[in-house]
Amino acid sequence: MARRWCRLRTILICICTPCFCLALLIIYISVMISLTLNPHTSQGTTIVYYVGEINHFVAPGTLNKDGFSTIPKTFWEDNLKGSGLWNQFQKTIDRHFNPILNPNKAIDRSARSYFDDFLLNQGFSEVTVMDNMRNTFDNFPQEIQQFVTYMQRRDYPILIQPDGVCGAKARLEKKRPLLLFAIKTGEFNFKNRQAIRQTWGRAGWVAGEKRNGSNKEVLGGYVRRVFLIGKEDTGEMGAHVSDLLTMESKTYGDILQWDFKDTFFNLTLKDVLLWRWFSRHCNQVHFVLKGDDDVFVNTPKLITYLQEQLKKPQAKSTMEDFMVGDVIGAGMPNRVKKSKYFIPDTFYSGLYPMYAGGGGVVYSGLLAKRLHKISKTVHLFPIDDVYVGMCMYRLNALPVHHPAFLTFDFSEEEGQQLCIYHTILLVHKRTPEQLVSLWADLKKTWTQCQNVHLRGVDDKKVTQENLAKS
Repeated sequence: MARRWCRLRTILICICTPCFCLALLIIYISVMISLTLNPHTSQGTTIVYYVGEINHFVAPGTLNKDGFSTIPKTFWEDNLKGSGLWNQFQKTIDRHFNPILNPNKAIDRSARSYFDDFLLNQGFSEVTVMDNMRNTFDNFPQEIQQFVTYMQRRDYPILIQPDGVCGAKARLEKKRPLLLFAIKTGEFNFKNRQAIRQTWGRAGWVAGEKRNGSNKEVLGGYVRRVFLIGKEDTGEMGAHVSDLLTMESKTYGDILQWDFKDTFFNLTLKDVLLWRWFSRHCNQVHFVLKGDDDVFVNTPKLITYLQEQLKKPQAKSTMEDFMVGDVIGAGMPNRVKKSKYFIPDTFYSGLYPMYAGGGGVVYSGLLAKRLHKISKTVHLFPIDDVYVGMCMYRLNALPVHHPAFLTFDFSEEEGQQLCIYHTILLVHKRTPEQLVSLWADLKKTWTQCQNVHLRGVDDKKVTQENLAKS
């Protein structure tokens, strides 16, 4: 009986062992095929976090020791197939710098500054030859089609520029310039430029605000100014407008004009070309205020604020990433076709990065140079503020929100307060006439409002109610 059992066991082992090994082999092959067809599963764990009702994708490898990042480092959809055209353009560049997707050809972040435009052109060419490219392009609105046609080009010549200096300046600068006003404007907007020159945008030495009763020295700084202009479709007036702009440049020395069509979607070019020009001509400037020609700036307050930033203990290290403004986080592309901000999902898929908007933002000169370098590896995007946010994330830098930068104006009740303009650094959407009037009022009310602090600053010494009673 025992012998029969031994023989039976031997037979079962001989029959089952090969079957068992074959089953394991089939399982192994199935797993390998699955990993090959789904390469993202081997790159890390996909983590979804929640902000309100919106799900956000965090790319593998973006986590740090302090916890999860609040905004993903990659904003576009992870799956290339079926994603927006811009996403596909950018994917071709990102592969060069992704050690997970392309470990043998990954390029160190510090080496990105050595690229010119060849990576952008290469990525553009790789996508435009795809079979579905023509059909996708034909379905874009006309403005997007025009943008895509020229989005890989950045070599526009300068038509007018300040005479060898970083914008209009004082005749004798005794100290390193503190601030450059870089204002986006159009050829026809002479009234806007003139109002800025006569009010908050004056070049030269500008004193900051000194508080009443304070024994501290008045903080001040040298300011420079430049207006950023493309070429408008002037029709029969073309030569006349060009001559006027040349005369304006000779008079004020603050015009920087490039030979590209000045459209809303080409505002991004002004950022990119400004960074290039700044890197070549503005080595000594501490800060840049990049804004629209319809903003009002409380320059004395801004001068004091920036000088205080330079006096902070960690100023040398923080200046490399310094950007402050009205920050918008986890923004969504505008899908309303009638809006000038309309971006179809066939052009861009995903969320926007965190960015500073609202017509004006301040960043350090050091950051401007870093943005110039990193922009060589980020395809142009139609919305200029969003594009700056994309470049910031490529630098692992975050803009800082400050309540004194106003995108959407005051409430009606606030607008009636005597000292309200003493509480802000910048507010958007003001006419040239309003700029002149507001600047005069700012000076007129200085004595009454000199102790008012910026919006968002906790100060219990002085309140608007106390000022109203005095």
